[in-house]
Amino acid sequence: MFAIPRLLQLSAYALRAKWMLGRAREQSVQAKRHRAQFYEDVWRDAAGELGATFEVLDKELFKISCGGVSTRVHNNYTALDDPVTLRIALDKPLVHTILRAQGLPTPDHAEFSLSTLDKAYQFLAHHRLCVVKPSEGTAGGDGVTTGTETRFQVFQAAIRAAGFSPRLLIEEQIKGDTIRLLYLNGQLLDAVRRDPPTVLGDGKSTISQLVQSANQRRLAAGYELAQVTLKHDFDMKRTLARQGFSGRSVLADGQRVVLKGVVNDNMADENVSVVNQVSGCMVAAGCRAAALIGARLAGIDIITPDIHQSLEEAGGKILEVNATPGFHYHYFKNGGACRVAVPILKTCLEHARGCS
Repeated sequence: MFAIPRLLQLSAYALRAKWMLGRAREQSVQAKRHRAQFYEDVWRDAAGELGATFEVLDKELFKISCGGVSTRVHNNYTALDDPVTLRIALDKPLVHTILRAQGLPTPDHAEFSLSTLDKAYQFLAHHRLCVVKPSEGTAGGDGVTTGTETRFQVFQAAIRAAGFSPRLLIEEQIKGDTIRLLYLNGQLLDAVRRDPPTVLGDGKSTISQLVQSANQRRLAAGYELAQVTLKHDFDMKRTLARQGFSGRSVLADGQRVVLKGVVNDNMADENVSVVNQVSGCMVAAGCRAAALIGARLAGIDIITPDIHQSLEEAGGKILEVNATPGFHYHYFKNGGACRVAVPILKTCLEHARGCS
C-alpha cells in the first residue's frame, strides 16, 4: 500500500537531482566563458603595455606581434616550454621522484589503480589522513579528494579520480597553508597563499543553498570573484563531514565553514599576497624544483605550516610543479594585483626572436 507514494518520492528525488546536475553544467559552461574572457583581457592588456599588436586567431587562441616577431598563446598556455617538459610536469609520481632524488621534500605517496587498490589500503594503514588524486593529466583540482580516512572513503575517492586517469596516486595529507610560487626563468614573479573556499551562515539557509547563492554571485560578477563555480563533489562531502556537517546543515548566522580541502575553487578574497613574507630558503627550493623539471614558466605548489621557515624546518612539502600555471589568483587577491602576463609575454616575444 506504500509502494506508489514511495515511487513518487523517488521519482521526485530523481527529477530534482537531474535538474541540479543540469544547472551545475550550465553554470560550469558560463564560468568557462568568463575564464576565457579573463585570459583574452590579460593578454590584450599585456600586449598594449608592450606596444604589441593583438590578434584573435580563434576561440581562446591569440597571436601577439612586436618588432617583427610574434608568439601565440592559448589561455594559460605559452610557447615557452616544450611538449616533453609539459608532459613530465603532468606526471605527479615522476615529479616526486625527480625532486626527491635531489633532496627536495615531497609528500609520502604510493601509485595504484582500481585493480591494485590494496596498495592504497596499505598506504592508508600507515597514514591517518590521505589525499587521493589522478596521477597525471589533470588541472584545477579535478578528481582530487582530501581527508580520506577509511578504506571505503579511499575506494570512493579512487572511483572519482579514475574518471580522469587510470593511474592513481595516494598521498599523505600535509597540514599547513597552500602557497603558489610563480617563476619565470628562475625568477620569482609572485607568491600567493591560496586559502580554501568557505561559506558564511545566515541562520536559515542550508550549506547547499549557500553554495548555490555563492555560485550565482560568482557568475554575476564575471571573472573578478572567481574563474570557476563551486563543485558539489566528494571532496566537499568529505571536508564538510570531517567538521560534522553535510549539504543539508544550516549554519548559524555569522558561522564560517570550510567547504573543500582542494583550494582551486576558492574566490579572489581567499587569495592573499605573501611575496614579501616567504623565506628565501623556500623561494630557492621552488626555483630548484622548476629547474629540475626544466620548466621556464612554473607554478610551484607548496604546503607548509610556516612560510617564514625553510621547508625542512617547517615540515613543508612541494606538491606539484605546474608548467601551465593559472594567472587568475595573481590578478585577483588581497594585497594587490600582480600583472604576471606582462613579463611572461615579454619573455615569449624574446623567445620567438631567438628562434627566428
